[in-house]
Amino acid sequence: MASYLVTGASRGIGFEFVRQLSADANNIVVALVRDKEATEKKIAAEITASNITVVQADITNIEELQAAVAIVSKVTNGTLDYVIANAGKISDWSGLDDVQDLGLGDPKLLEEDMLELFRINVVGNAHLFNLVVPLVRKGTAKKVIAISSGLAESTMTIRWRLTLGYPYAVSKGALNTLITKFQAQYIDEGILFLAVCPGTVDTGHLVNPNEKQQNNLMAMGAAFQKYQPNFTGPVQPSEAVTDVLKVVHNATIEKDAGGFVSHLGNQQWL
Repeated sequence: MASYLVTGASRGIGFEFVRQLSADANNIVVALVRDKEATEKKIAAEITASNITVVQADITNIEELQAAVAIVSKVTNGTLDYVIANAGKISDWSGLDDVQDLGLGDPKLLEEDMLELFRINVVGNAHLFNLVVPLVRKGTAKKVIAISSGLAESTMTIRWRLTLGYPYAVSKGALNTLITKFQAQYIDEGILFLAVCPGTVDTGHLVNPNEKQQNNLMAMGAAFQKYQPNFTGPVQPSEAVTDVLKVVHNATIEKDAGGFVSHLGNQQWL
């Protein structure tokens, strides 16, 4: 039996984590979401499992998060094996524009966008990690996994001119650094902190791009195909989550401590 806490579990990758993990009736799966009622209805309609508990909290609200982790502790008897920190945001405003477009746009809106992404993708996870460590410390697996993005990887960004959505990429880069700091703190206790990129996944974000954004997407797709000739486009959450869970379950503190890897368990991002 293993216990899992999945944040951002109401849709997309997060919901798929809940679906796949709950398929093993021996698992205890806790889904952390902002809208408990809507998520419970979705689970009831789409997942046949009785081992899922839905808990409500916004990870940027420390009081809500503290209350939620207290509930998690009751559900899991004070221990936690795995944390999958999936909750995050990619901005519709800045996600498909490049550095030049954003620089020539609205500086005030850019500042607000970057601060909001940092607040959710970095600060929210810092609060989460701090609160769950006492539970993870008592668990068996002792793994804290952050869902990151290959767009935060510097070598690929420069080589393939990946200029889109830099506020998001910067926030994920900061998340990766956050992982290293927590790993440094808790490595001697045997707790693994690891950032994992799920690949390019169709999660329904960034719809209705304008003409310039469509051109940007085409350019990025062309770069992806040069990087990985077999790339045919985003995969479905089911495929991505299957790959990520293999990485998570095979990861060890000896070889992966504080690392940033892809859904393939290495530095191949597509």
